[in-house]
Amino acid sequence: MSTPNTAPVGRKSPLRRVLPLVVLALGLAAFFGLGLHRQLSFDALRDNRVVLMDLVSRWGVLAGLGYAMLYAAVVACSLPIGLLLTVTGGFLFGPYKGTVIVVCGATLGAILLFLAARTALGDVLRAKAGPFVQKLEAGFRENALSYMLILRLVPLFPFWLVNIVPAILGVPLRVYAIGTFFGIIPATFVYAGLGNGLGAVFDAGGEPDLKNIFKLEVIGPILGLAALSLIPVVYKTLKTPRG
Repeated sequence: MSTPNTAPVGRKSPLRRVLPLVVLALGLAAFFGLGLHRQLSFDALRDNRVVLMDLVSRWGVLAGLGYAMLYAAVVACSLPIGLLLTVTGGFLFGPYKGTVIVVCGATLGAILLFLAARTALGDVLRAKAGPFVQKLEAGFRENALSYMLILRLVPLFPFWLVNIVPAILGVPLRVYAIGTFFGIIPATFVYAGLGNGLGAVFDAGGEPDLKNIFKLEVIGPILGLAALSLIPVVYKTLKTPRG
């Protein structure tokens, strides 16, 4: 007598596991396939500023929510326009509201990509990882919040990469979300502040200069916050007895 071929309860099929990443990858492919990367620019923002400002004025809170959702989708699909949207957020909503909207949208999008990567890749890659990666995973888990804050405060690596690696290394979602939310606030506020001054730049016929963020008076406090985030790691390292 034959028994029915049933999958183990609680386990997802390989297709269902990779489906979230496939959907996000299709979003990235559509972005380039439709040529949107050539149409979205500061020139386009300048040419459409009146229409955009009118939409924000008329729709109010809904405009902010819609922008946050747009930003979340951009981050989840790893579209390379996050910086442009951050500056635009400051331009449309001001430095404070723009920062709140962008941070919320970016955090939501990062969480979606994190969950997709953890579902599709986390278990497989950890199972095949060598001793070095396993040791890295253990160290990252022990100081996960500090590491997340450092990676977010100092953008040494692409934003999408920092979204995926913690998922592979088994970082808890709560720690990942907290580190992302608070870690991106300083740089977001700086770029939103630059965006807030775009109107005057456009009126003067100038071009936005995003290199201002690398000035010492701007980047210095951000690096200081990153150094503070390292204190728990240094403390644990010094406290651990050497065998």
